[in-house]
Amino acid sequence: MNFTDTHLHLYSEEFGSDIPLLLNNALKKGISKFILPNIDLDSIKPLKNLLTQYPDNCLGMMGLHPCYVKEDYKEVLNAVKQELYNGHYKAVGEIGTDLYWDKSTYKWQAEAFIEQCNWAFDLNLPVAVHCRESVQETINLVKQINASSKQQLRGVFHCFSGNLNQAKELIEMGFYLGIGGVVTFKNGKIDQFINQIPINRIVLETDGPYLAPAPYRGKRNDPEYIILVAQKLADLYQISLNTLAEITTNNAAQLFNIKNT
Repeated sequence: MNFTDTHLHLYSEEFGSDIPLLLNNALKKGISKFILPNIDLDSIKPLKNLLTQYPDNCLGMMGLHPCYVKEDYKEVLNAVKQELYNGHYKAVGEIGTDLYWDKSTYKWQAEAFIEQCNWAFDLNLPVAVHCRESVQETINLVKQINASSKQQLRGVFHCFSGNLNQAKELIEMGFYLGIGGVVTFKNGKIDQFINQIPINRIVLETDGPYLAPAPYRGKRNDPEYIILVAQKLADLYQISLNTLAEITTNNAAQLFNIKNT
């Protein structure tokens, strides 16, 4: 089996010196690719270090996470843009909006999201979209961006936690859904309808070190736990784990232009 984790904050301090062991354990279980999203200026250096240390396994995104959009966001965006345009990244991410932590910065978040989506158009890259407590608001922004640019954004709504209608709307717009530990939660809700979404629009993710799947909920989310997400999805779609692995890995390869997976 061959799996791709499409969203992993491997540079996080919570992983620390465990990274070599964690990656080795994951590789033994067939998880061969890890796509690392950027979040702010401070994460750029440790992210790039991991891309250099593990070039066969780690791939990067570059973007400004909505929770780090502050008063100086325009200056920060300029620095992030320079890194994106001068580097080798698979997506613009992690970008989007967040109405869970701080609603007061939403206007800035939306402006930052629109600008970063324009970078994606310019570089012909997908976007990895964060939308905590703001799924519909972010869908509406995407529609606005597509209409004004007369182009179609492509990418993944990471850690999807919306409803069935929103899921269908995103699929119709050409997006993938990033599914992680939430699908194993008793109150996660997406397990009630996710099998109504074509499996060729699903990619796997851990979002480690966050959102560990059951039975590890509340603990650090290690890369190898993506197998638990995959098994839950295989059960929901009533297919084998091998088939689930093959389909979702091919989906990730197509979305992020990954070769030799």
